[in-house]
Amino acid sequence: MSIGSLLAFLAGCAVVIGSILAATDRPMAFIDIPSVIIVVGGTFAASFISYEAKTALSGLKLGLSTFKKHKDSENSLKDEVGRIVRWAYIIQKNGLQGLENEITDDLRESNAFLAYGADLVVTGYTGAEIKQILEHMLESQAERNKRTSDVLMKLGGDAPAFGMLGTLIGLIIMLGSMGGDPSAIGPSMAVALVTTFYGIILARIIFIPLATKANSRNDVTLFKNTLQMEGLVLLAERKSPRYIQDKINSFVDTKEQFLIDRDMNNTSAQ
Repeated sequence: MSIGSLLAFLAGCAVVIGSILAATDRPMAFIDIPSVIIVVGGTFAASFISYEAKTALSGLKLGLSTFKKHKDSENSLKDEVGRIVRWAYIIQKNGLQGLENEITDDLRESNAFLAYGADLVVTGYTGAEIKQILEHMLESQAERNKRTSDVLMKLGGDAPAFGMLGTLIGLIIMLGSMGGDPSAIGPSMAVALVTTFYGIILARIIFIPLATKANSRNDVTLFKNTLQMEGLVLLAERKSPRYIQDKINSFVDTKEQFLIDRDMNNTSAQ
């Protein structure tokens, strides 16, 4: 569970609820079931009309996944550089067979991209061929991720629109009954505006922030995979461990760079 995401969401809800409780002694006026049905039901219906069901469901799952920890955001790029450098020493000592032994089931499960790239190195592809294959893989993955996160962005765009729709429905009903009791106009107007309130809350506290966070995490993963790709290309070209260290350290903040002499013991460096 991503504690930061959860706390931020709860804080946003607390701000809204706290403001309502502080501003009125009739907080139940903000609860209206027909308005919830219009905004929530209409927003999700539009999503499933706009996208295939599989894609729409993937977008909803992506939104929920942002409340989970993101390993690529927590892991250090320094560790990734260290792993590639260690592999370079293994290849120097044991050849490609040594690298093949490093591609374990655990690696395939935790980092499928790196395992796939390492397989390409073991197979004997050139650095240029590996880069071409992995770049295509990254582009395809980025396109899939964008399509999924676009579902959340569309939900965020549609929610206020359905809030306005609910408000128009409420206004039409209110205007149609204006010949009756004038004292009922105020409460009717309040109910009509509640739907706009729901739409804005869904868009600005839920859907758009979730989409933004999902895109941010995708960028982090893409950056890490690009580092790994460059390292794998250098492994295929049989570059020296120190050259690989210096080349892919350019992806890492200078304060966190991996240094063979400092971070790798003499035994593993031989």
